[in-house]
Amino acid sequence: ADGIPRLTPSPPTAQIVPSGQGCNVEEDRYTERVHTIREGDTLELQCLFTGHPRPQIRWTKAGASDRLNESYQHNETLRIENISRHQGGRYYCKAENRHGVPAIRSIRVEVYYLDDPVITVHQSVGESKEQFYFERTVFLRCVANSNPPVHYTWRRGREVLSQGTDSGVEIYEPFFTQGETKILKLKNLRPQDYADYTCMSSVRNICGIEDKSAHFSLSNRTAPPSIKLLLEDPLVVNPGETITLVCVASGGDPPPTLKWVRPGGEEIPKRSVIKRGTLTIPAVTMDDGGTYTCVASNNVGNPAKKSTSILVRGLRKGRFWITPDPYHNDDNIQIGREVKISCQVEATPPEELQFSWLKNGRPLRSSERMVITHTDTDVSPGTTNLDIIDLKFTDFGTYTCVASLRNGGISEISIDVNISSTTVPPELTVPRGRSHLISQEGDTVDLQCLVSGKPKPIILWSRVEEGGAAVSTVALMPDGSAQMESYDGVLRISNVTRDMSGTYCCQTSQYNGFNVKPRKALIQLVVQFPPVVEPVYTEIRQALSRAFVLTCHLLRAHPARLLRYEWKLGSRLLTVGQLSEQQGDTEYQVRALNREGYGEYTCDITNEAGAGRCTFLVTGKANAPEFYYDTYGALWQNRPTVYGFKLQWTQMDPNAVDRILAYRLSFRQMGQSRWWEQEIPIDGNIRMGELLTYNLTELIKPESYLVRLTPITRFGEGDATERIITYSPPVNPHLREFHCGFEDEVLCLFSQDKTDVFDWTHHSASTRDTKYTPNTGPSSDHTGSKQGFYMYIETSRPRLEGDKARLLSPTFNMNSKTTSSSSSSSVTNNPTYCFSFYYHMYGKHIGALNVFLRQKGQMVTDTSVWSLTGNQGNRWIQAKVDIHPTAAFQIVMEGVRGSGIEGDIAIDDVSIEEGECKDPPPNSKSLAPPPSAHIWQLCVTLSLALIGRQR
Repeated sequence: ADGIPRLTPSPPTAQIVPSGQGCNVEEDRYTERVHTIREGDTLELQCLFTGHPRPQIRWTKAGASDRLNESYQHNETLRIENISRHQGGRYYCKAENRHGVPAIRSIRVEVYYLDDPVITVHQSVGESKEQFYFERTVFLRCVANSNPPVHYTWRRGREVLSQGTDSGVEIYEPFFTQGETKILKLKNLRPQDYADYTCMSSVRNICGIEDKSAHFSLSNRTAPPSIKLLLEDPLVVNPGETITLVCVASGGDPPPTLKWVRPGGEEIPKRSVIKRGTLTIPAVTMDDGGTYTCVASNNVGNPAKKSTSILVRGLRKGRFWITPDPYHNDDNIQIGREVKISCQVEATPPEELQFSWLKNGRPLRSSERMVITHTDTDVSPGTTNLDIIDLKFTDFGTYTCVASLRNGGISEISIDVNISSTTVPPELTVPRGRSHLISQEGDTVDLQCLVSGKPKPIILWSRVEEGGAAVSTVALMPDGSAQMESYDGVLRISNVTRDMSGTYCCQTSQYNGFNVKPRKALIQLVVQFPPVVEPVYTEIRQALSRAFVLTCHLLRAHPARLLRYEWKLGSRLLTVGQLSEQQGDTEYQVRALNREGYGEYTCDITNEAGAGRCTFLVTGKANAPEFYYDTYGALWQNRPTVYGFKLQWTQMDPNAVDRILAYRLSFRQMGQSRWWEQEIPIDGNIRMGELLTYNLTELIKPESYLVRLTPITRFGEGDATERIITYSPPVNPHLREFHCGFEDEVLCLFSQDKTDVFDWTHHSASTRDTKYTPNTGPSSDHTGSKQGFYMYIETSRPRLEGDKARLLSPTFNMNSKTTSSSSSSSVTNNPTYCFSFYYHMYGKHIGALNVFLRQKGQMVTDTSVWSLTGNQGNRWIQAKVDIHPTAAFQIVMEGVRGSGIEGDIAIDDVSIEEGECKDPPPNSKSLAPPPSAHIWQLCVTLSLALIGRQR
């Protein structure tokens, strides 16, 4: 495609520009960009980027535990509404387009806030001094969380207190809380010290944060809080009852506030009702038991705290075990030996727990041969033992342990234990052939341990690692716990996975069984799984007649022996074979691709558990084109109401497949369903990074269009790419002349530059408030109308010296003329235009007004064409300058803030006309004319300067 401009891929660049609410953007001493914003405002950061292909954007935050909103994570604009203080920090924008190093830029966001200050009062009574006299000293401490650091001011009544103004007052900041806490020390209290005190906290109106204050009235009655609880401690209740905890303030001035808390931050039951110091809990449960604390605070001294315990009566976790004769090694129960039956219960309150024993339903009392003992009531859980000494045949029977609470109110717990000739200790075995189990992923597997004995114990399951003779627990069970219980000796694992392979241990529990050495058994579980391979799916683009190799890699498999492979194209078998134990992959080679060779290739690697499949889609589809987004806007045709657009793109990997013969161009107006299609033929090969251009014409309305571009090869259609082109109609589509008086809201399509510090303001003299800067700015527009509009820069706070505001004109395409030279070849003449405007630069702090010509080719360039600084008097002055664009162009009007607030600069009635300026006024960068200036220009310049001095 001869004559088509080339654009090699370019690495990305990035820049972060705050565009939403904010207070300031500045560089600190480490040349770090810092954006400050007030808590509750909306943070908006724009990532401006360049590069081709169009980079992809990703936002991240340093050390962020809170993820950024995914809807903004990949946008050019990051937006966080109602920002909070913990969302401050360093934000990064990363632009990446696979060419060169990704561009990463960062900005630190400072969230400013000021909380309400809190005054706390501390007294020291009887402080010993060298002379052994006593004084009464009071400290008033003021604390307010803030960013930036807060500044405090103390007042007594209406009097502002400062260090040194009163010998009885000291104001200081403790070393350990520098800048955060301000303490007012009243030494040896005097009558005048009993007064109203106010602490003012301020961040000096930074970010518009207003000052806040707190008040405290100090009197001879001021005292820390004291409280008392009107209830029993501990409070013992039955489940289902309603309890009421009453806490009353018994002292303190000002009157303290009361609240109830639980230790460790545990929540008060949600159904509770709290009214002042009274806490009511209806239908109490055992989970509601515990410690409750009443806290009283009035900011004087330390808060007063008193706690009480609620005990909800209850019995739970009843267990038993049998201990054979401890003096013999035999674990069996035998006549003439000793047997102990133990019973254990958790009780609340523990001191109310009582046990009784029954034999065959009749009460049993302690005797010389039947000894009943109980643990101390302070020990929890409570345990009772029945020792049967010299066991006789008549002792066989059912023994019942009954646990209850002395004061009743809840049900008893009864535990039956049978002692007979059939009572035998447990034995644990694994069924034949079940100690080594092989299953496949997704199966349900039962691990089984046969347990005998009477009574039958609970079985505990765990996962272990075999290491010589030692067996230690190292892994969690399938449900995530360390141990699992079963009552029938079976552990069922559903949907088994490869991670569940290993050794499992089953063992007897002493509870609900014999108190003998635990019986254990091991079961080995092997989970087979099909081969894991890569790539699972990949697309390969190839041109006809080329050679290529497909490779399927084996990652892991169990079992990893006798692995077979099978290659297919669609349903057609290509080759089969077996992988050796040392072989990790298999290949299939295509020596010369033909049309029948396009399609889906599969490679299945199989073992006993199944197959793993690699899939390759071999296609001749061309890759997607990539639109070049840095092109300028609309292309205006020579006919009225007919418009066009210059599309530019590069082709991704053009040499991966057959030569691209043409592109199918489809487009439709947004909101409409009808598509138009055109074909763009391509001659020759497209090179990597080559910039292709096509003028999309015959667009009847200058609105938004959806454009789709599809490459076509001998194989057929490739991957399409879509983009939306959006532009507004030009002020004048054929740039002969252009005028703008800023009278309408759309500002003749002028726009604010997103990269400047602040914006130009659209105003008229009738609405502008000059109360604060009466000696600056225009009193009417250029025509003298109070109602007429103009643009100006407002230099009052928070503007700083050197801040810039830029106003961008619409983009204009040149009206190029083609003439014939003597050699009969066509020559294009770029026309000259006259750019003129009126300016008003009145005030003692006027900065600078600069005009730039911005040209948009493959690179955007700004060239200074006019500049003026300083006070020019209270009048409108016209400036004219010739411009010589060689490409599509814009005019940039830049206002620079001077050293103070009396520096407003205004502009009005901007025009661009084809041809050189006629009678241009002196408006160069200085009073000295340029070398090419005419003598009359110098005369007019000196005359205007003299008139300005006389005024």
